[in-house]
Amino acid sequence: MAQVKRIRRNVSGIILLDKPLGFTSNAALQKVRWLLNAEKAGHTGSLDPLATGVLPLCFGEATKFSQYLLDSDKGYETVMQLGQTTNTGDAEGEVLRTREVTVGRAELEAALPGFRGPISQIPPMYSALKRDGQPLYKLARAGEVVEREARSVTISRLELLECEGTRARLSVGCSKGTYIRTLVEDIGEVLGCGAYVAELRRTQAGPFALAQTVTLEELEQAHAEGGNEALDRFLMPSDSGLQDWPMVSLSEHSAFYWLHGQAVRAPDAPQFGMVRVQDHNARFIGIGEVSEDGRIAPRRLIRSE
Repeated sequence: MAQVKRIRRNVSGIILLDKPLGFTSNAALQKVRWLLNAEKAGHTGSLDPLATGVLPLCFGEATKFSQYLLDSDKGYETVMQLGQTTNTGDAEGEVLRTREVTVGRAELEAALPGFRGPISQIPPMYSALKRDGQPLYKLARAGEVVEREARSVTISRLELLECEGTRARLSVGCSKGTYIRTLVEDIGEVLGCGAYVAELRRTQAGPFALAQTVTLEELEQAHAEGGNEALDRFLMPSDSGLQDWPMVSLSEHSAFYWLHGQAVRAPDAPQFGMVRVQDHNARFIGIGEVSEDGRIAPRRLIRSE
């Protein structure tokens, strides 16, 4: 008997998931996509299986803007395990070295200022960065270690929340591309005892905070009670991640030409930069960039939502 192909729904928007422990970001995305029965889906940057917290999932037209969320600043709370290092930099790895912990809150507080502001990091081997088309974590699992170039990141917030015994909880605000595992390992080396990430929770991704998220259990319950459509109430508008961008309104005439790829003028446009664009009915229709001549050039279009 031939299998009936599932017809997926054309839905658009963002669901802010509180990613559960043990899930890869892609596994979480595919689970929510199945519950929503969405035609098109994508996430905005991976969280390790060990990590939980804010994971914006984009569906339909919202996938066109996922890159801008990927590039946004992030916030985390992490628990450092002092006195040991692992091959992965977190609790999932094998212990490489154990050292005595002779430091406490005062020493930790004294070490943190050296990691605030612009810092240099060497990405870990257990990361999704690629070398000759191969993710580094695959090379690491095969026992290979390759040279990685240091990269510049910015730590905007680094605070000690708790310190008890050999564990310390930190609050971190950082730029894109920051590896919390590397940050924790580097702090551990400055303290002289080593450290790894025992727990990691993302508290913020761009404009999105933990308080706005929905759990997988809540989504599953909604699906059980009302099917795919019951999840639609959790969808945020496709431009939710761009709320700090200026909004420009176009007339019906200008919107028509803009949606056909032509740059147009708008009376309320800023002098430069990226903008959100809405039509005469206040419907979000995409993003544009203000050119030197003051016209708004289309960059990503939404034709229907």
